[in-house]
Amino acid sequence: MLLDTASLYFRAYFGVPDSVRAPDGTPVNAVRGLLDFIARLVQDHRPDELVACMDADWRPHWRVELIPSYKAHRVAQEVPAGPDEEEVPDTLAPQVPIIEAALDAFGIARVGVAGYEADDVIGTLTARATGPVDIVTGDRDLFQLVDDARQRRVLYPLKGVGTLQVTDEALLREKYGVDGPGYADLALLRGDPSDGLPGVPGIGEKTAAKLLAAYGDLAGIMAAVADPRSKLTPTQRRRLDESRPYIEVAPKVVQVAPDVPLPPFDPALPSVPAHPEVVEALARRWGLGGAVSRLTAALRPDVLA
Repeated sequence: MLLDTASLYFRAYFGVPDSVRAPDGTPVNAVRGLLDFIARLVQDHRPDELVACMDADWRPHWRVELIPSYKAHRVAQEVPAGPDEEEVPDTLAPQVPIIEAALDAFGIARVGVAGYEADDVIGTLTARATGPVDIVTGDRDLFQLVDDARQRRVLYPLKGVGTLQVTDEALLREKYGVDGPGYADLALLRGDPSDGLPGVPGIGEKTAAKLLAAYGDLAGIMAAVADPRSKLTPTQRRRLDESRPYIEVAPKVVQVAPDVPLPPFDPALPSVPAHPEVVEALARRWGLGGAVSRLTAALRPDVLA
């Protein structure tokens, strides 16, 4: 089980009231929400391995070089030596180090690599895995990794942490008309304002899905642009042709990296906290007793889903 950690703690932050605070008044809603989410996931799915994938660089320079608008609207402050500072709610930013400390204290593997996003870590671990993989994320970009044959699916939170959309190829075809790799092409064509991806003007999600159904993939669509006999409308042909500079570089930006140089780590799901005294200290300091107890209980191997 691979966690898109930032995606999940952002959801926890907005899903748990900020009245959840430490004894000193510091908001800890994202911390508690994430720990409870992990406890629920472990209890319901019993993964053998669990990895909290981190954004060591939320806006990698190599992606920005290809598409300068990539996540540009989310930059709080540019840092010449990188990575840029991301706009994060004032009461969330201080919770991130607490989250990291809690994961480490429990012994839950936490992996981030300089110059890469959590998505890339997830893509690499998914490519390396020899068994089933569940990817837990609130980011639809990772639908591109869905692969029924290799037992790769995405658990996508719909409401809080209790309702997860199990995203497999059947669901992707029903909702978007594409398979996993096709979703990356669809996202590229459609664009994504939340990531600063412009897309192809005039081609929304439905049109992108129809083009992919007709021509197979992005390469097939661009071949149709060059083929005067294809059934593209004149406007589609023109807009796709004018978007060639974007279409040539966008796949590298949109597709997750499958070959990130990962550090050594132990992905095994712990059965007890690795550092119980640190867990207890964090629970006291930040008023997390209930969440810590729930996660500790969920980790026990005798707790059945």
